[in-house]
Amino acid sequence: MIQFTETSFKKLLIALAVYLTSLFAANTLGLKIMPFIFGSHLSVAVFSFPVVFLMTDVIGEVYGKRAAKFFVLAGFISTALFIAYSFLSLTMPWSADGEWARQGYNQIFGISARIAIASLVAFLTAEYQDVLSFFFFREKLGVKLFWLRSLLSNLWSQWLDTTIFMVIAFAGVYPTHTLISIIITWWLYKVAMGLLYTPLAYIGIRLLKGRGEQIDLEEALKV
Repeated sequence: MIQFTETSFKKLLIALAVYLTSLFAANTLGLKIMPFIFGSHLSVAVFSFPVVFLMTDVIGEVYGKRAAKFFVLAGFISTALFIAYSFLSLTMPWSADGEWARQGYNQIFGISARIAIASLVAFLTAEYQDVLSFFFFREKLGVKLFWLRSLLSNLWSQWLDTTIFMVIAFAGVYPTHTLISIIITWWLYKVAMGLLYTPLAYIGIRLLKGRGEQIDLEEALKV
């Protein structure tokens, strides 16, 4: 039975806040693209989205698979609720005094149903696969080499996330060869950023571990 200290419980809540903030940042700020090498473009979500997958690896490493799955569930519920609030807000009438923000507001938060569905399906599928593959590689490789286990699980899960989202959201919108190019490029960008962030994951693991009053994590997550 996995146990952790009262201090670690507080750290877990902070980790959840970092996880959800990174997820929301990727889903909203990611609309902005910036120029990149060879005339390509890169979404600014590349800075925050890899944190989402690394965080579940860190949580799984310290607290186990149940805690990592709990983070995924929390992320899915939060994203679905955010999308629901967005649609509700868009349907409400505008006051004359707020008309100056109407066009930009509707453009930013007016996510189509297709993209919303793509985001939710891709997130839930890829994140659960990330947890499962991380623990698969942990079983095969042992408790050492966190960076390698995290990289291998992210290669698979990020590929799933990118492919599922792009296909559901943009199949038929872009030509097939263009869609494939976008998928491969975006996938490689996210994996590369995740690899660059790996030292931060080690810091996170070190900060989350501690000693003190014992609390039963498995029982806490059953409540």
